Amino acid sequence: MAKRITIIGTGYVGLVAAVGLSDFGNYVTAVDRREEIVESLSQRKPTIYEHGLEEYLVRNVEAGRLFFTTKVEQAVRDAEVVILAVGTPIDSTGHTDLSQVKEAALSVRENLDAYKVIVTKSTVPIGTNRWIEKTLLETKPADLFSVVSNPEFLREGRAIQDFFHPDRIVIGCEGERARKIMEEVYRPLYLIQTPFVWCNLETAELIKYASNAFLSTKITYINQIANLCEAVGADIHVIARSMGMDGRISPKFLHPGPGYGGSCLPKDTRELVNTGERYGVEMSLVRTVEEANERQKSRVVDKLKALVELKGKKVAVLGLAYKSETDDVRDSPAIAVVSRLLSEGAEVHAHDPKAMDRFREVFPSIHYHDSEFAAARDADLLLILTEWNEYRNIDLQKVRSTMRGDLLFDVRNVLEAESARTLGFRYFGTGR
Repeated sequence: MAKRITIIGTGYVGLVAAVGLSDFGNYVTAVDRREEIVESLSQRKPTIYEHGLEEYLVRNVEAGRLFFTTKVEQAVRDAEVVILAVGTPIDSTGHTDLSQVKEAALSVRENLDAYKVIVTKSTVPIGTNRWIEKTLLETKPADLFSVVSNPEFLREGRAIQDFFHPDRIVIGCEGERARKIMEEVYRPLYLIQTPFVWCNLETAELIKYASNAFLSTKITYINQIANLCEAVGADIHVIARSMGMDGRISPKFLHPGPGYGGSCLPKDTRELVNTGERYGVEMSLVRTVEEANERQKSRVVDKLKALVELKGKKVAVLGLAYKSETDDVRDSPAIAVVSRLLSEGAEVHAHDPKAMDRFREVFPSIHYHDSEFAAARDADLLLILTEWNEYRNIDLQKVRSTMRGDLLFDVRNVLEAESARTLGFRYFGTGR
């Protein structure tokens, strides 16, 4: 049976959940206090770039299953299920900022007039769902609500695919009534035999952090092996491929580069360290991963400095998003790299297929170009930071003819090294 669902927050997590759950046949109202966001989404215009998102947005708005509003009070009162999908960024002290979660929880409490399942989809520190439960109990009886933890595991750039074909659904749920409702919410995934993990609130919260910290560790490990490859003359591609053939390891996340970024891995590894400190449990491995990832970002410019004097040089940077198929620049390695280039006195000319508008909010004064060729014109060196497919297939002969210099640093190893060298580039990759 279709459920009436309200989602508070229309950011990356909230918007993907909104289009996905409405496509399951539920009636979904997504809430954002920013009128311009609500207006854009109501007009079927996505506010983030994610492959396939617009198609689902248009379809479900036109079908009358998906609505957007700024009126949280009415939206909460009308819902059977309320999902909290607000932002949880890291604050200036290095801890998770829960102000939006707390504000949303208080809004729910003020408008809780009948039994509802309160679902936390935002990534929150251990104990947050217990805090929500306690906060609601201050003014509402226990039989009026259930609190559920339902973390997301979406890969940016592939979020729509991941929503409809997830590896698993994790639900921290401690009551039979709430469990049955959550089964109804996700019934289409039951029908395709998606694995469901049922557990308590704390376990669900920790699964999210443990998963992301492990992926961060895997990325950092292969980056350090790549650095060693450069020192000893080995080839990271052959090593990573061979490692990935071992079923215990798998080939995923064995791609060297400038370090991980985005909205999840950096803040989740940081919060896991904070959680360990709070409970007196040593998390030295995760802390080391954090530190090594920051050094990996700096290493990009350090390698360039060893090859060329950067002051006064025109540097073409291709790729600003932290990964391909997204416009997200949060904690993107490109931020650290561009900042260092500017501090070294370089002139930065940049291109990205989707992320330039968002990157311009961070660096308004660097030069942005509509094509990779325009960015490379008269450049002394070319730097590829994001693995967009159009960079994999770039016309290197055309690029070489427009550049002043011949240095090409392919940080993501998206190009064929010998082809680049044949065209006259001084080619350098990562771990090659």
